[in-house]
Amino acid sequence: MRPLLLLTNDDGIFAPMLGALADRLAALGDVLVVAPERPRSAASHAITLHKPVRAKEIAPGRWSLSGTPADCVYVGVLRLAPRPPAIVVSGPNDGYNLGSDVYYSGTVAGAVEGALRGLRGVALSVAPRAKDVATALDLATAIVAAALTQLPPGEVVNVNLPGAGETRYAWTTLGKRRYQDDVTERHDPWGRPYYWIGGGSIGHDDVPGSDCNAIADGVA
Repeated sequence: MRPLLLLTNDDGIFAPMLGALADRLAALGDVLVVAPERPRSAASHAITLHKPVRAKEIAPGRWSLSGTPADCVYVGVLRLAPRPPAIVVSGPNDGYNLGSDVYYSGTVAGAVEGALRGLRGVALSVAPRAKDVATALDLATAIVAAALTQLPPGEVVNVNLPGAGETRYAWTTLGKRRYQDDVTERHDPWGRPYYWIGGGSIGHDDVPGSDCNAIADGVA
């Protein structure tokens, strides 16, 4: 019997790279897609406990869920999958998940939720505005194929792809990515304050062997 691959993401069910990766993964086994109905970036490992989540099959084997990436894996494994998945693949995220990003990332959380359920987990992220998405997704597919046979159940790998046609890769440790931390106060039309959280990346610490350094060198 062909292995079952459960695919999720945090960019939402209609993210272009999700469908493109699902099509490629079909060469490796049967693919079940369960992804959030809308973008859920930075959802981390949140599980929805205070309200129901609803699933809708938008195409055969492709479901949208009104929850987080972790919800998608939880419901996918326990309710929607016809048999136990061999692996949970989360992504591809549109943008890197490097260093401390992994603690906020819904993409990484999807893979981790699979590992918590005794499955292999692969989190995939691609450079923002990647120039060569096709090569990145081909490499991602090759990594998933290797993980199916070489990654022990219950373990996770976090993969970042430069998206510039590069196929080299390296095993790394988590680096330190720097952000312009910011909370901006603004006012609505009634004069009431509201806050906009977060700022953009401003680089990374130079840590040899880290994921940040590898990406800076153009290595996955």
